[in-house]
Amino acid sequence: MFSFQTFSNPVTTMNRLLRTLGAILLLTIAPAIASADPIRIGGEHCVIGVRADDPLNLRTGPGAGHRVLSRLPHARCGVFVTRACAGAWCPVEDGHHAGWVNRRHIAAASAPTNCVSPLMNGRHLPLRAWPSDRSRILTLLVSDNCGIALLPYTVDGWHKVRQGGWEGWVRIGDLLFVDG
Repeated sequence: MFSFQTFSNPVTTMNRLLRTLGAILLLTIAPAIASADPIRIGGEHCVIGVRADDPLNLRTGPGAGHRVLSRLPHARCGVFVTRACAGAWCPVEDGHHAGWVNRRHIAAASAPTNCVSPLMNGRHLPLRAWPSDRSRILTLLVSDNCGIALLPYTVDGWHKVRQGGWEGWVRIGDLLFVDG
């Protein structure tokens, strides 16, 4: 009924066993990773995953066959999911229009609960226009200052944030992350 193949080399046997276990683990974990849901009903979202020259279409209904109401550019925030998504499509409002967008092109901004790290020791944290130490400083965030919302963009150790009406870039290590 069952046949077992024996291997004379224990290293070969172990390699095959590890490959099989790795494949089983990947098949078990991959669906959970793929189904991670970045959508928060009532929460603010930002446009992701579209090129600068190819904005996200805001449509009259849930599907690509519906008329385009507006086009939302990459990195546009202030898009609010108004109720549960219908499959791949979410109902949203952007302050001007109410319609539907494909959920893979929006990601939730965090609640404004993050803080400037107390390790800054009273120094001010520069909020920069671009993710670079050479970028222009928009404003200075005070040490222990909270109310910072994380936007869904990171580049080479920098994170885009919003605080007190300002949006800009800070080094990730200069923030204290708070669950909220």
